[in-house]
Amino acid sequence: MEKFKIITNNKNWMESNAILQVENISNYKGVVYIAGLPDLHAGRTPVGVSVIVEDYIYPHLIGGDIGCGMGLFDTGIALRRFKMEKWQNRLNTIRELSDIPCSIGFEEDRIPDLGTIGGGNHFAEFQKLEKIYDDNEFNKLNLKENVFLLVHSGSRSYGQKILSLFNDEKGYKVSSDSAKEYIKLHDDAVDLAKKNRKAVADKLISWLGYEGFCERIIDCTHNYLEVYENTYIHRKGATSSLDGMVIIPGSRGTLTYIVKPSLNSLESAYSVSHGAGRKWSRSLCKGRIRDKYDRDSIRHTSLKSRVICHDTELLFQEAPEAYKNIEDIINVLLEFKLIEVIATLRPLITYKG
Repeated sequence: MEKFKIITNNKNWMESNAILQVENISNYKGVVYIAGLPDLHAGRTPVGVSVIVEDYIYPHLIGGDIGCGMGLFDTGIALRRFKMEKWQNRLNTIRELSDIPCSIGFEEDRIPDLGTIGGGNHFAEFQKLEKIYDDNEFNKLNLKENVFLLVHSGSRSYGQKILSLFNDEKGYKVSSDSAKEYIKLHDDAVDLAKKNRKAVADKLISWLGYEGFCERIIDCTHNYLEVYENTYIHRKGATSSLDGMVIIPGSRGTLTYIVKPSLNSLESAYSVSHGAGRKWSRSLCKGRIRDKYDRDSIRHTSLKSRVICHDTELLFQEAPEAYKNIEDIINVLLEFKLIEVIATLRPLITYKG
């Protein structure tokens, strides 16, 4: 069996440097197999990969944002109560989410920034149902015609602290004390990241003036270790196909897909894509699209949704053009029979801060 596979087709843009990074990792001790998913792109380590390893763990492959993932929540707010201008104006008054009290109590030395989203491609997006493709599977979610909230965030500073302690690229034998300690802290960070997404959702709903708490519908992690059949699956920008339905968003102003993994395949290292995947580095974005947008138009999308962010530079770095086409990603996953599309969600307001 080949050591790695890039899951893509001729229509999906793929960065050669990312493929070289995958090939390099395939030579690490203990690596059994690597799948590069269609959203694969280069980073400090490649993003959009699932690495199956025996006897070793490599914390640097997962990175500092341990537990980062997507949480989809039902806000409990009927769609008819959504008011674009009112919500936009209210959300625009938030300078920092950390300024809003958190309803979940944790020791501040563990995660002082609990209930915050983070920078880069992290976001919280209010959405509505766009289209149902599989009524039977969709009905299992027991969803009403409400406003939904998708939160993309992780363990924040806590995960970064953990990585700083275990950043040896040579890796660690699973039997070593270092590996055991890392796994313990890693599991804690994954749990905190999940709670962090819930805290963000509850904060935003409270700020909009609604009582109650968001109900978690789906939560899927894409930066973490999963133990499977005596191996350690290292996922960086990849979601497990072993745990039920998955959320796959595109860039801002595009649809989000609710999918059901349809094949627990070694070919994909038991994983599916986590999103669209970057096409351009952040340093290139503004120069390539500065003539297309101004400070106002970059806060509107082709689907008539709005974007709230006080950092215009970040808006250029995270522009839709900087990412692959989410339909191309979904079509590759369908072509390889890795998913079934259950439904799509349409953006209303995207908040970054």
